[in-house]
Amino acid sequence: MKGWEFTATNVPLKLVEKPDPVATEGRVIIDVKAAGLCHSDVGALNDPKWMDIIEKKPIIMGHEVAGIITEVGEGVTDFKVGDRVGVCPISLVGMGPGYGYDGGYSNKVSAPAVDLVPIPDGVTYAQAAAGTDAGMTSYHAMFKRGEAKPGMKVAVIGIGGLGQIAARAAVVAGIETYAVDVSPKARELAKEIGVKDVFEDIKELADIAPDLVVDYAGFGTTTAGAIDVVAPGGKVVLVGMGKLESTINTDPLILKAASLLGSVGGDKYDIAEVYKLMASGDINPAISEITFDEIGEGLARLERHEVTGRLVAIMD
Repeated sequence: MKGWEFTATNVPLKLVEKPDPVATEGRVIIDVKAAGLCHSDVGALNDPKWMDIIEKKPIIMGHEVAGIITEVGEGVTDFKVGDRVGVCPISLVGMGPGYGYDGGYSNKVSAPAVDLVPIPDGVTYAQAAAGTDAGMTSYHAMFKRGEAKPGMKVAVIGIGGLGQIAARAAVVAGIETYAVDVSPKARELAKEIGVKDVFEDIKELADIAPDLVVDYAGFGTTTAGAIDVVAPGGKVVLVGMGKLESTINTDPLILKAASLLGSVGGDKYDIAEVYKLMASGDINPAISEITFDEIGEGLARLERHEVTGRLVAIMD
């Protein structure tokens, strides 16, 4: 197998070859068909704090994995060779792909069977890859942590790989949804997925006073602004890790009795819900496809904020 390996912060990914993995007890071997690129990987390459988050080093990166099973290990009964699956990046048995074991920036992955989600007919591998972390994390933050429901006013900060899925899911659920992004292209995408209105800065929503703000950017000022404009008794859910430190005004948080919540990942049931929305056609996220060889440059594009939607590497 070959893959793009992470060794340390500020060190470029290195293309390596390793022996093909073998299916051990409770695990399967997946031929990777698509792998999503995530801003958190950009963070790991630039911010030393990520060295404490990534459990195994060196490691092949890539935590958004979709492919086809080519081998099953002893004790695996729910899946068989030939099944199309996505891998939940929040593992039930330890750290997930790209953090605890070699991930999807490769042509083969050994994954625990308990973390697999069947890919429905009509859902492409690229969609399925994006549906793992981008779909799972965005859905969980919006509907589980944020408890979004019709009758609420919801603001989504960052219409990227995650935010576009969350915003569209909220629109489909009949929720009054607003989008915030500094990128004109991202704001256009938000209009296309049916939000009520778009803004460049979260502070522009002061008069709207959303009941829930979900910050998929997490660049500090975005979270601070969300606290300033959220309605009394409202919630701000922080998902994005654009910066790992932030300064906020505590007086609006206290005087409005607002809640600031963190949200990390989700579970395979969140992924299954996103896959259903993809299979029905209600969610069709904007995806830009690249090749396996372009993964390094793709991460650089993410760092330069040149990507609208989700960037997914399609494997040969």
